[in-house]
Amino acid sequence: MKTKRPEVVALNDVEKAYRQHAHDVYRYLLSLSHNEDLAEELTQETFFRAMRTIGRYDGSCKLSVWLCQISKHLWYQWLDKHSRRKQVELTDEIPGRESPENSACLHMEKTALYKAIHCLPEPMREVVHMRLTGEFSFSEIGEILGKSENWARTTFYRAKQKIIEEMEGA
Repeated sequence: MKTKRPEVVALNDVEKAYRQHAHDVYRYLLSLSHNEDLAEELTQETFFRAMRTIGRYDGSCKLSVWLCQISKHLWYQWLDKHSRRKQVELTDEIPGRESPENSACLHMEKTALYKAIHCLPEPMREVVHMRLTGEFSFSEIGEILGKSENWARTTFYRAKQKIIEEMEGA
């Protein structure tokens, strides 16, 4: 029977972990928040919390996955605190779309799209956000969520199908 050797991180290795994983955690939080300053702030808080709770890390998952789990919980806490579980509002200003009719139609389409995304169950919604707004590869999404690249691809495909069904029915 093979035993998996846990990835052990000592307190003095937090700086090394920060150098290795801070960019990925930041990109993940940016994909959720769409706000660079907030993503940076939550990234710092993620590593602060990781440093405080490093004793709980048992190595059963990759360190990057553990850090993204912490950051996701921080994101949800921020949303709860700020009562903003709504989707981020989109601007109407798009180059080349100057007529009011085009702007109104485009706004309605974007609203319908974001409503359809919002109605997706977890983890589909999270995969779609990471793929579309965070521009993560399927491999990166799988790694962050502790799944395979193929799982991320399949989940994204199924989410797209649900979005198409939702938007055609609207």
